[in-house]
Amino acid sequence: MKHTLSVLVKNRAGAVAEATDVFRRRGISFRSISCAETEDFDVSRLVLTVEDHEAELESIAEELRAQDVVAMVEDLSRRDFVDRELVLVKVDVTRETTTQIMQVCEVFRASVIGMGQETMTVEMTGDTQKVDGFIRMLRPFGIRSLARTGVVAMKRGDDD
Repeated sequence: MKHTLSVLVKNRAGAVAEATDVFRRRGISFRSISCAETEDFDVSRLVLTVEDHEAELESIAEELRAQDVVAMVEDLSRRDFVDRELVLVKVDVTRETTTQIMQVCEVFRASVIGMGQETMTVEMTGDTQKVDGFIRMLRPFGIRSLARTGVVAMKRGDDD
């Protein structure tokens, strides 16, 4: 099962490295990792996505909570939450494929953000499954370059 963890860390040098080191020591790889400041400039939200490792997650959370740099740890997978990911894709285009690529972009609500002689750069935001589907649809045209942000997530509703 995929787990999405939200970890609030102090916004200072080394905080993210210290928090993620808990996973490294256990040999756990991330499917996704993202980090940025929150509404409080002194705090950053670190969002980590891991596969499986259900048995270890509670002890990892406890170890994280014990760190001086960590303010809060939450497994969002156990709550109602919203997550998004941004992808930028530079795809090969020809006169013949431009319309087809634009149709794919329309279906996925993607935007064209750049054009070259031989390429089109598009951006799309959605959950991981939507991003994966968008990439799958563009592959036959020839993807020249791709960049993903990693998942950002938070609880739904009025809770912080």
